[in-house]
Amino acid sequence: MNALSHRSLVPEILDGLAAGDPRALASRRDLRWINALMFQAPIMASLLRKFVPRPPRRILEIGAGDGTFMLKLAQRMARHWPEVELTLLDRVNLAGPGLLAEFNRLGWSAEVVTADVFDWAEGYGGEWFDAITVNLFLHHFDDVELVRLFLLLAWKAPLLLATEPLRARFPLAATRLLPAIGANDVTRHDAAQSVRAGFRGKELSDLWLAAGGRPLEERRAGPFSHIFAGASARSR
Repeated sequence: MNALSHRSLVPEILDGLAAGDPRALASRRDLRWINALMFQAPIMASLLRKFVPRPPRRILEIGAGDGTFMLKLAQRMARHWPEVELTLLDRVNLAGPGLLAEFNRLGWSAEVVTADVFDWAEGYGGEWFDAITVNLFLHHFDDVELVRLFLLLAWKAPLLLATEPLRARFPLAATRLLPAIGANDVTRHDAAQSVRAGFRGKELSDLWLAAGGRPLEERRAGPFSHIFAGASARSR
């Protein structure tokens, strides 16, 4: 049987390192390069343009990391989408001191929320978001956890858009080339594990359906990425 026929989840090294650990700092720098090489920001921008017909007022990003991915996205979208309110959610606050000012310069406002995504989703009783975006985050969870997460998020927004690792031979082989960009041992290990835990086919659609949602699109995007768009059954 093809070793990539099913998802394989192994803990990633970065998740177990302290935020200020030098290996973690270096790996997060590597991840910014990897996001660029995978074209994640333009892929997500195209999803937003396709599935969000009017300029949104509020966007939630889960697994936001240091916020640089969303900043790249905002730089692409702010000209046509003014005054968006962002909530950047992650279990560790990695946002640099100038991040919020960068969003402000684009005419967007951002709030950083430090919390476990399940704890936050269970306790959040605030305003409805126009969309939830996810980048390289869903693959950290097994299928049971993802159905639970989708059930919780369905009460927060009408739409979820995700850009995730593509589980295929070429992306896995490409991880062996990461030393060429100076990637450290943490990044090299975690990148391969991310591919093995990634998605293919209609796997996310099946999980979204199990949570009562309506899949809109799921496919590979480029050589390394897998995309998903789903509408909540509670869409307004």
